[in-house]
Amino acid sequence: MDTITESESERVVFVTEDGVPTGETGPKLASHHGETRLHLAFSCYVLRRSDEALLITQRALDKKVWPGVWTNSVCGHPAPGESLPDAVRRRAAYEIGLPELQDLECVLPKYRYRTPPFQGIVENEFCPVFVAWVDGDPQPNPEEVGGWRWISWPDYTQLLESTEVNVSYWAKDQYAQLKDKKPFSSLGQQNFGA
Repeated sequence: MDTITESESERVVFVTEDGVPTGETGPKLASHHGETRLHLAFSCYVLRRSDEALLITQRALDKKVWPGVWTNSVCGHPAPGESLPDAVRRRAAYEIGLPELQDLECVLPKYRYRTPPFQGIVENEFCPVFVAWVDGDPQPNPEEVGGWRWISWPDYTQLLESTEVNVSYWAKDQYAQLKDKKPFSSLGQQNFGA
């Protein structure tokens, strides 16, 4: 398993509004603040093949950015020169203990967002969104993940609308673009529960 951790040795790739790398990089942690520059990232939604349930995760409480917030399966930043699919697989192995992602596909190649401040941090990312399938349960890294569960797509929709659960800005924002795209548009023909 990859041993990269969240440290100042990790770099983010700064990009233009169209997602083209500028040639500049910055320390991952130090680059996230109230005026975060636009940088390259990814989000991935992991679905369980047996029942089409979605894996959602709660960010660990000691994360600098959006601690304790529920979100999609795995998010991260590619290293300089690393392809997005390779970055998704690396972070899925490290963060949620799922090194074998099947049928990895980019479903929102040009997704871009900027969050309002959250505990003094603004996320500002050109963030292609992926979907992948797995057969087994995750083995999350406790430094990254505070909780996890499988949830049906209809239940996920309700979770995003809840005022009682703290859900990430990007998960709510991505939903509007994902709900009508395959495979998401065909999920939830039955209610599986969590």
